Amino acid sequence: MNKKMNMPESITTRLLKKDNFISTVDGKETALYYLKNKNNLQATLTNYGARVVSLLVPDKNGNSTDINVGFNSIFDYINAKDQCYGAVVGRYAGRIDGGKFSIDGVAYQLTVNDGNNAIHGGNTGFQTRVWDTNQINNQSVQFSYVSADGEEGYPGKFTIKVIYTLTYNDELKMEFKYSSDKKTIANIINHNFYNLNGEGTGEINHHLLQINSVRFNAINEDCIPMYIATVQDTPFDFTNFHTIGERINANDLQIKNGTGYDHTYTLDKGVSTKPELVATAIGDISGIAMEVYTTEPGVHFYTGNFMQSLHTFKSGVKDDSRTAFCLETQHYPNSPNNPQVPSTIKEAGKKYSSITIHRFFIPQ
Repeated sequence: MNKKMNMPESITTRLLKKDNFISTVDGKETALYYLKNKNNLQATLTNYGARVVSLLVPDKNGNSTDINVGFNSIFDYINAKDQCYGAVVGRYAGRIDGGKFSIDGVAYQLTVNDGNNAIHGGNTGFQTRVWDTNQINNQSVQFSYVSADGEEGYPGKFTIKVIYTLTYNDELKMEFKYSSDKKTIANIINHNFYNLNGEGTGEINHHLLQINSVRFNAINEDCIPMYIATVQDTPFDFTNFHTIGERINANDLQIKNGTGYDHTYTLDKGVSTKPELVATAIGDISGIAMEVYTTEPGVHFYTGNFMQSLHTFKSGVKDDSRTAFCLETQHYPNSPNNPQVPSTIKEAGKKYSSITIHRFFIPQ
């Protein structure tokens, strides 16, 4: 059974200041947008990167807890070494080997920005762009962006809309709708970093995690997927609940290659027409549980291995290693170069969509 999350009226929430997010980037104005549902879940978003910058959820004691890890101002996001905190990432999230791929015999070279590889759409991925905004109502906001043909090496004029909604069922629902006027590749994700105990509470190693998958993408030392491996008898088996940190330093080649968990799990359901439950995480201190539902065929589990204490978060603490985790619903990295996995090629003129839902509750 799940316990509904009704926040006492006496709780004072920490809303980010609008003034800290008013600026101009590449000639377009940035701003903050607030969402709230009837159970007092509150989300704050900015059109810079179409990103979530705060997500307030009551813990087991009814205390409003910001579980979204990020920064206090637009300038902190712009200047951050990692541009992905809370953002919509594209045109292709994840690594592409050598930044190279082909469509119908035509070779393309993307911007290389991760060693010899391309990652997360290049130097000016969607996470660095100011999106157009339509605040639909108090619970929903829509961001839209048009990526030019050839941007970061990708073919086709690519049009995308993302709708965030705080539902009555205590969910953060994310709907992605996109199309291209030329055949192209795409892998669109939301890159929220979470600490379910609350940002600033330390490592996420004692969070409980379950992932509904028996296979994952084994990677090489450059984090490029090489083959599909079974989780059985490995540190990657989260078919039952384990703490995140229980095996994160195991003497295992895949753990070493990822410097922890930085791997995409393959979901037996594949691409689905309706969002299906794929993972559940629980904060050990807060008691806050998050269920992840998606139509996507994979979920990428990342444990903040490369957070380097270079920046200061909203809570005033540094971005220390493994103080946040991600469950990014997506297709697989390097899919354009692997015909044996679900295709990420998008046909010209065809409309595509996907849905990911993060549902919050207190388990009983």
